[in-house]
Amino acid sequence: MKAIKLRGVMQSPVTPLKDDFSPDLATFERLLDFHVRTSGTAISWPHHKGESLNLTNAERKRFAEVAVKTVAGRVGVSIHVSALSVEDTLDLARHAQKIGADAIIAITPYFWNPSREALYQHFVRLGTSIDLPLIAYNSPGYLSGVEIDGELVARLIERLPNFIGMKEASFNSEKFLEIARAALALRPDFALVTGVEYLLPSVPLGGVGSYSSAGAICPGLCNRAFNACIAGDWERARELQYKLSRLWLLFRDQYPSSLKGGMVMMGRPVGPTRPPLPTATRERREYIRAQLEELGILETEPHGW
Repeated sequence: MKAIKLRGVMQSPVTPLKDDFSPDLATFERLLDFHVRTSGTAISWPHHKGESLNLTNAERKRFAEVAVKTVAGRVGVSIHVSALSVEDTLDLARHAQKIGADAIIAITPYFWNPSREALYQHFVRLGTSIDLPLIAYNSPGYLSGVEIDGELVARLIERLPNFIGMKEASFNSEKFLEIARAALALRPDFALVTGVEYLLPSVPLGGVGSYSSAGAICPGLCNRAFNACIAGDWERARELQYKLSRLWLLFRDQYPSSLKGGMVMMGRPVGPTRPPLPTATRERREYIRAQLEELGILETEPHGW
């Protein structure tokens, strides 16, 4: 089984598109290189901000191939394989292994509300279908309350030697702590990664970092926040977390189009957002620019590629 390091501010890139909404692979290469050069410690694509559900499986495979080839081993690459059909999920997982990805990541099944036993069987089937490390993805807010709890994590750790970590995006410290308590007792190197930039509430509870959203805009701020948490500089960590929390609320509105709009303001345009999601209007982009200026990000973070 491959090894992948999950620690620090990891990047889950957006998906660049051309004006006609077709894939923009050349810009994707530039974006991946930007993330690696600005200290992204791992790449994971396509999370939902990468419009995974708006892409065909053929497109997802092509982007995944570009990700593995472009990153070229500089950091680990995990491929999000979740799809509406479980068979498509398994197909994407096998493809990820074939192209040399370092891990796969998968959320609970979409739309349905399966029993706890069905969730267990789903992840066992996925985890035993490939030889790659498996990262689970928990986001009950987006999936009608379907979630992975500490008991399920413990069962999966005992069953799957390749179950190495989890993206925990409930934004609920009680649930995060419960999962950490159950997981770390059985697998001390189990990697609990928080969704977006809530580093301050998660690192002291056993978190190893985050899958970044704001890293597309301000990688320096994200890394300083993580470093402050690791150093136990809580006053500094709070100051930086307040900024990151403001940014998340800004980008969460019309997500991920607002994030793509913010990238335009930073000189890194990645094109429109596929319908039914909106593309940020000029007025929205200017509002985002004003917020970035107020936070001091335009002056302190890299512009362009």
